[in-house]
Amino acid sequence: MLKKIIFAVATLFASISFAFADVDVNKADQAALDGVKGIGPAKSKAILAERVKGGNFKDWADFEGRVKGIGGKNAIKLSDAGLTVNGQAKAASKMEAKPDAKANNAKSKTSAKADAK
Repeated sequence: MLKKIIFAVATLFASISFAFADVDVNKADQAALDGVKGIGPAKSKAILAERVKGGNFKDWADFEGRVKGIGGKNAIKLSDAGLTVNGQAKAASKMEAKPDAKANNAKSKTSAKADAK
């Protein structure tokens, strides 16, 4: 009985660590790609077909340019879900950071007006 419990706990931990493991787009099969949140069977087939056609993806820009339907925002979501290209996660670009800068700038202008009164 104790052996069964230990085995069940070990299996649970192994499956949890597998669920959160990074999936490299250049090494993954269709099942692994389907396991990434945001990638379904059609998208995983498109990724594999493009990988067969053009070889491994060099970087995130290459991946985004070659796979239809993968843009900057989508790539960031996929990266956050565990997808990597050559072991690298997608870094948020400066373009995504600009709206926050605009919001902070607007706040400072508002507070400047309040101070002027």
